[in-house]
Amino acid sequence: MTHADQHAATDQGASPPTAKLTLLTLTAMVVGSMVGAGVFSLPRRFAQETGVAGALIAWAVAGVGMLMLAFVFQNLAVRRPDLDAGVYAYAKAGFGEYLGFFSAFGYWASACVGNVTYWVLIMSTIGAIAPALGDGDTALAIILSSVGLWCFFLLIRRGVKEATAINRIVTVAKLVPIIVFIILALFFLEPSVFADNFGGADYAGSLFNQVRGTMLATVFVFLGVEGASVYSRHAKRREDVGRATILGFLSVFAIFASVTIVSYGILPMSEIAELRQPSMAGVLEAAVGTWGKAFVSVGLIISVLGAYLAWTLMAAEVLFVAAKDEDMPRFLGRSSGDDVPVPALLLTTALSQIVLVVTAFSDDAFNFALDLTSALSLIPFLLAAAFAVKIALRPEQEKVTGRTTRRELVVAAVATLYTAFLLYAAGLKFVLVSFIVYAPATFLFVKARREQNRRLFSPKEAVICAVSVAGAAVGVIALAADWVEL
Repeated sequence: MTHADQHAATDQGASPPTAKLTLLTLTAMVVGSMVGAGVFSLPRRFAQETGVAGALIAWAVAGVGMLMLAFVFQNLAVRRPDLDAGVYAYAKAGFGEYLGFFSAFGYWASACVGNVTYWVLIMSTIGAIAPALGDGDTALAIILSSVGLWCFFLLIRRGVKEATAINRIVTVAKLVPIIVFIILALFFLEPSVFADNFGGADYAGSLFNQVRGTMLATVFVFLGVEGASVYSRHAKRREDVGRATILGFLSVFAIFASVTIVSYGILPMSEIAELRQPSMAGVLEAAVGTWGKAFVSVGLIISVLGAYLAWTLMAAEVLFVAAKDEDMPRFLGRSSGDDVPVPALLLTTALSQIVLVVTAFSDDAFNFALDLTSALSLIPFLLAAAFAVKIALRPEQEKVTGRTTRRELVVAAVATLYTAFLLYAAGLKFVLVSFIVYAPATFLFVKARREQNRRLFSPKEAVICAVSVAGAAVGVIALAADWVEL
C-alpha cells in the first residue's frame, strides 16, 4: 500500500497553483495511492484465512463496498466543492470540530502505522538472505528500521520533496513485477492444485469467518481510493475527480483480485500461508525458480523506499493542514524555509518509531501493523460516508451544490453499512487498540482550544471524549491482563 498521494494535503491558505491536474494524472494518483507494499503480501494473508471460494466472495464484498465508498468521494467532490482537504474536511463539516479532529488524527495515525509496514516488509524481504532480520521483527531488524526512519526524517528535514520523476520510477517498479507475476502464475497454474484450494483448509473455519478474516487486508490495499479527492482543488475539471476515483479503483481492483486468485493455482494454501513476506516472491519462486523471488523482492524494495520518502512528508501534511485550520496546536502549523512542516514531521516519525517498537511484542509484526493501519482509517471513512448520507437526506442544510438523488442516498447508505461491518470484522482487539491511539490525541485538541481561548468541550464533545477515554482504559486493561493479544 502506498499512501503518498492518499495522505497528501495542501495548505489551504496558499494561493491556487497555476498547474491543473488532468483526468489521466488524477487517475494515476489513485492507482499510485493504492498499489504498493500491501499487494505483495496478499497471497499469504488470504491463504491464512480462506480458500478460493472465500477469496472470491471477499473480493466481491470488498469490491462492492469500496466501489460505493469511491462513489461517495465522487459525489462529495461534486456536492461540496468548497471542501478541499478530503476525508478530514468531510468529517468536520458533517459532525463538528472534535470528530473532524479525530478523523484527521486517525488518518494521520494510519499513515504512521503504514510507515511501519514498509520497514517490516523491507526487513523481512532482506531477511531471506540475512536470517538475523527474521520476518522483520527481530531486535536487529527493529534497530535497522529505526535508523532508516530517522535517516529519512533528516533527509526530508533538509527539504527533499516528492519529485514527479521519482514517482514515475516508483510506479513502474511497483507495476512491472505485479503484472509479470500475474502472467507467469497464469501460465504455470495447476488446475488440480487450484481445485484442492477451492473450499479452504480445515483451519479456515466457516465460509463467513473466512470472508470476515480477510476484510482488514482488503481495506489495507484499498486505502488510497480517496486519493483524487485530496487533490480536488487542483483538478482541471471538478468532475474529473470522481471519474479518476472510479477508473483508478476498477484498475486496481482487477490487479489485487488477480494476484490473490492465481496464487491458489501454484501451491497448496497451507504452504502459501507459511511463506515469509513478501509472499508474492515465494509464490513466484515456486513457479519459475529463484530468479522469480529475486525479481519480486527487488521491485518491492525500490517501490517501498521511493514511496516512503513521499508518504512520510505527506503524513506530516495532514497535521500541518489541520493546524492551519486551527484544529491542531499552532506549533504543528510551522514550517521551515524549505516549506517542510518540521514539527509535524517530527511527530510523524516519533509515532512510527513507537509503533515499530510495539511490533516486537506481536506474534506477527506485519499483519499486526497492517490490521492496525486499516482499523485506524475506518473511523475517517465511516464519518465521510455518514456525511454523504446527511447530504442526501438534508441537502438544504448542508450547503449542497446541485440536487441530490435517491441513488446518492443508496450509495451513501451502503458505504456506511460496509464501513460499519469492517469495524465489526476488525474485532474487539483492534477497536480497543485504536482507542488507545485515539484517546491521548485529545491533548492536542485541548491545547488547540486553549490557544484560541475557547471552551474545551461542548456537551456532545464531552460525551465523545469520555467514550474514547473509557475505550482506551479498557484496551490497556485488556492488554495488561492478556485478554487480548497483539
